[in-house]
Amino acid sequence: MTGQPAYEFVSAAACRDPKVDNCMEVATNVPGVVALRESAAPGVVIETTPERWATFVEAVRTGEYDLSA
Repeated sequence: MTGQPAYEFVSAAACRDPKVDNCMEVATNVPGVVALRESAAPGVVIETTPERWATFVEAVRTGEYDLSA
């Protein structure tokens, strides 16, 4: 049985402000996998494919997930 890949998580520049206590982090350093986690819960990792990630990002860009409504 193999362990989880060695992800290199990064967060958005705005999340690097010390006043921000929890941010989404993403890792794209493992071929074929995009991994997501919250900085407050680093042990919980969600994996997806680059294709699904691209579809999600495009939906966010076009306002499909507008949470202000």
